[in-house]
Amino acid sequence: MARINHSAIDKHLKDIAKTYERAAKRNPIRVPIQTEATGAGGTMPGRDTAEGDPVLARLLMWLDEQAQQNPSHYIDVTRFVEEQQLPDEDPAVLAFELEQRDLVRVARSMGGTPDVHLTDAGRAAIHRLKKLRLDRAARLRYTMDAFHRWLFDTVGDQKPINPVLFLATPASYFAGSEITGTELHEALAYLGEHKLIEHIDTEPPTVAITPQGVSCALTGGSVQDQVNQPRPGATYNNFMPNAKGVIIGEQQHFTQNNADGVDPTLFVQLAGYVGQVSSTLDMPEADRVELERVARISTTRRPPRTLRRAACASSPPR
Repeated sequence: MARINHSAIDKHLKDIAKTYERAAKRNPIRVPIQTEATGAGGTMPGRDTAEGDPVLARLLMWLDEQAQQNPSHYIDVTRFVEEQQLPDEDPAVLAFELEQRDLVRVARSMGGTPDVHLTDAGRAAIHRLKKLRLDRAARLRYTMDAFHRWLFDTVGDQKPINPVLFLATPASYFAGSEITGTELHEALAYLGEHKLIEHIDTEPPTVAITPQGVSCALTGGSVQDQVNQPRPGATYNNFMPNAKGVIIGEQQHFTQNNADGVDPTLFVQLAGYVGQVSSTLDMPEADRVELERVARISTTRRPPRTLRRAACASSPPR
């Protein structure tokens, strides 16, 4: 039986993928730019923008450094890929992605190297990146999201892994600047506190994603989306059985299943009113005392049947 050349197959598949990538760059699908709120009330670039992409943001900052040294020269993006040790990145694709967003101009030379020059829009994007990298809350949110996605993609089967390995990945950059070990430590503490990862006591220390962390990743949302999910409001055991299951209390979230259209607050108002006017009613003293007692307790733990009997007794005799 002939042996299967897996290397040749892999190379063929990669060539096909690159062909589709180049076609996508020539005929892009236009989508609205998305942003995410920052703690300072501004906006953080969405992940589908150049500024929100960790590799493209690094490239912009690198181009800024090169442009300061040679303001009028076109810059070969291949140097960026080599210097930053990003073997999986195609410099031509990176240049075209920036050109799509009007952040650079690409020189169409016969040499075929992706030489670019920053546009005014590119310089403005770099200015925003320099400001954004100083936003500590945005940096921490990004670190949590990026590490969580990396952990799920790398060991989604919940096997423990050394979290420091994340710092060697392209995703460990925010707004073109490296995520520090201190920032990673803060992110790990937060993720552990909210049960998205589990800290394993090994040497060196490792972490594993939890079932809750897997669920968070599968929803496609951010860590903050998971943490800030609304919790069911607290309820109290002040039941009114004859009001079709209406629950009275000071809960923040409360659903009224009341087919008869009875407003439960009216019972409370009625009880208070009865307590106030009982002394003016023409009724025996024993009945008045009993009526006031029922009015006091009917808004706490007593069922309203007694309240209804007392309310009827409060009507003047005809």
